[in-house]
Amino acid sequence: MTPEPGKPQGTYDEAALQRLLTEDAGLAEQGIEVTRRDGAVVLTGCVETEERRVQVAERVAECLPGDEVRNDIVVVPVQPPGEPEAIP
Repeated sequence: MTPEPGKPQGTYDEAALQRLLTEDAGLAEQGIEVTRRDGAVVLTGCVETEERRVQVAERVAECLPGDEVRNDIVVVPVQPPGEPEAIP
């Protein structure tokens, strides 16, 4: 993925980072929002594991060397259904 013309090498806009997280075969995270706030890149959304939370932040940090990446992603474990749903 390349930055927009006129932007210094290594800089990404929020949409490009969200697309990267979605299209990265190792991550494929669609529920992560990327915003810039107070000079930092802020990641929000939900993932299933702490490991995935860390992976997302590391991937974004690789794209933005020298920028602060604030990881506000929440871990929400997915539970298997307790019992089958009865549909009348």
